[in-house]
Amino acid sequence: MDRARRLARIRRLAWLLDAAVKVPGTKFRFGLNSVVGAAPGVGDAAMAAVSLYIVYEAYQLGLPKQQIARMVGNVAVEAVAGSVPILGDLFDAAFKANLRNIALIDAHVGPEGRA
Repeated sequence: MDRARRLARIRRLAWLLDAAVKVPGTKFRFGLNSVVGAAPGVGDAAMAAVSLYIVYEAYQLGLPKQQIARMVGNVAVEAVAGSVPILGDLFDAAFKANLRNIALIDAHVGPEGRA
């Protein structure tokens, strides 16, 4: 799969996980990560696994180890904090680890996908 298609796919996934739904009358958005993560234990673990797929794709795109470590850290922070009932779900909705990780990818490869 070419680089541009891979980037487009993981950007769509990150958006779906972190920002697919807009709260009416606000600028606040949330995604599947907040909804599925509400299921105690299993939800956060499942969403962390999906988030790690984005990290894997970043590795495949050739991001430096330091950036990969930062991305793993973002996923870990969200998974651990998200495991706290109610407050963790609010944290998930605000932290948006996947969109943060896409920003790290874009900083490395550029928005057009060039290294």
